[in-house]
Amino acid sequence: MDLDLRKLRYFVAVADRLHFGRAADELHIAQPVLSRQIRALEQDLGASLFTRDRHGVALTDAGRQLLDDAGPLLASAHAVRRRVSVAARGSRRLTVGFRAGIPVIPAAQAFEARHPDVVVDVQRIEWDDQAPMLLDGRIDVGYVRLPIDEAGLHVTPLYTEPRVAVLPAGHRLAGKEEVTEADLAGEPLVWHADPSTQPTRRPHPNAGYLVRGVDETLEHVAAGRGISFLARSATVFYSHPDVIYVPIPDLAPDQVCLAVAASRTSPLVDDFLTAAQATAQITAECGNYEMWQLGGEAAAKHG
Repeated sequence: MDLDLRKLRYFVAVADRLHFGRAADELHIAQPVLSRQIRALEQDLGASLFTRDRHGVALTDAGRQLLDDAGPLLASAHAVRRRVSVAARGSRRLTVGFRAGIPVIPAAQAFEARHPDVVVDVQRIEWDDQAPMLLDGRIDVGYVRLPIDEAGLHVTPLYTEPRVAVLPAGHRLAGKEEVTEADLAGEPLVWHADPSTQPTRRPHPNAGYLVRGVDETLEHVAAGRGISFLARSATVFYSHPDVIYVPIPDLAPDQVCLAVAASRTSPLVDDFLTAAQATAQITAECGNYEMWQLGGEAAAKHG
């Protein structure tokens, strides 16, 4: 039995809303048609996906499992359409995503030496873009920072790098050569929504600001709303007159990986992974060297 992607999309609409009427409106189809399609999907799978009673609609165990699996599957189908469309235009391209501070050029140059006919495009991604953009084909491979939802992905570790504390220029510890986690314990932390991804083992109250990228983080820290942490290489490309970067050696290091959709099979992607692994040490050393140059300039400026 082949899984019907249209029925699967209908199922996800109902599962996300737990309401057949609202899902039908969103899909621009009649509710009886939607109900028939869901029943047909349940027959195809031999399992009940929803319970329906006077209290409303709820997912069964089978429905929850299908919802977990549906996202990567639908994204993979979308990615196939995207790649076919690109191929139909006669262009050979590889789109590489990267998080702030991760140099892509060393691997891109090594790859292009073997594939001079392939154009390597680069695109910066944020923490909440990492998995979605890989799964739906907007990027072919991605330099990512952990943690990342690895469902539907192959993730290959490349290297680790130290983190730095991001402090307002007037902070009591801004003039220190380095700080510890204990020094900063209890300070409000400017971080994104999921507190489980915080690298520190010390308790930090959430500063209450949802940030997506480095620029937003620096603005909130500069305004004195809290502190933050960044991978050391990310600070090479981002400076702010009202922010100081201070090494914090006992903080857990940042892990840089290369990720690709598990459904993606391509010799080009394999060759880029090889190039990324071969140049990982060069990439790490490049970021570290530039960071210490920047750190010295910052120390001189604010010393």
